[in-house]
Amino acid sequence: MARVESRVRLLVSENSEMERAIEVVLERADADDEVRWVDVRDDLSSGQWGRLIEQGILIDGDEGFRIQDPDAVRAGLNGSADSSASSSSASSSSASTSDGDEIETTKWSKWDKGAAVVTVGLFLGYSVAEVRNVVGGAFDVFLGPLAEILPFYAVVMVLAMGTGLYSTILQANLMDMDKMGQYQSRMKDLQDRRKEAQENDDDEALQAIQEEQMEAMGEQMGMFKEQFRPMVWIMFLTIPVFLWMYWAIGIGGSPEHVTLENIVIPLAGEVSWKEGVVGPIQTWIVWYFLCSMAFSQIIRKGLNISTTPTTS
Repeated sequence: MARVESRVRLLVSENSEMERAIEVVLERADADDEVRWVDVRDDLSSGQWGRLIEQGILIDGDEGFRIQDPDAVRAGLNGSADSSASSSSASSSSASTSDGDEIETTKWSKWDKGAAVVTVGLFLGYSVAEVRNVVGGAFDVFLGPLAEILPFYAVVMVLAMGTGLYSTILQANLMDMDKMGQYQSRMKDLQDRRKEAQENDDDEALQAIQEEQMEAMGEQMGMFKEQFRPMVWIMFLTIPVFLWMYWAIGIGGSPEHVTLENIVIPLAGEVSWKEGVVGPIQTWIVWYFLCSMAFSQIIRKGLNISTTPTTS
């Protein structure tokens, strides 16, 4: 009896609509405690019916399904209704579970997939001089005149500001913050319920939550895809900029294509652009990332764009 009662309480705590579904099943059951799908399909969804069977509240009968222990089922419903704390927790869990069920993974378009393929190809430019020379020479048509007008440190600042601008805009437009918030809320809810079940030594609840966590692995993959989609486009546009800087500075023994003067940076003093200032990380990379982080923060504040998921 205790097992059935615990399962009923768990179902109601996960989704408050299950309470009405169970009441309908109890009302429509015959004298032998049996009920058929045809008797309740107007008031229950197929998902609710499946959950009752999955949790063992409904088991095989002679003509349909039999309520395993009607008294325990009623006790479980009454226990959920009588406990105000459980009711509050049920409402919260229900909202989170409902949100999780409604999450639809963003599908990648052919353009997204094409950008991903090209991005992988562009990565070769870091190690293959021929690719770097082709990309660097092509981008020098646009960036070469800028490098002739401005000192190289200012050119890097302009590039950092440009990449920070489109990175922020791409994240804001390609990553659904509402979905990200739902994913995180779902994960947090499972963790909270698991902690509560462990404190109460509720093995039934722990087992059910473990099953939900296994099912939620797909949601974690969906969250990863949601994050990675704008990153593909950011890398698609940013890697050529980096390859141009590689090419212009003359990394890997290639000739320099811009005029390079030493730069003075905090803590390190006057250094050359190819000198390692943070371990093996060279000056031009450190300068770019410092400028990029600073400009990105300014752009987000100025445009009032948030790239952090919010959970309700």
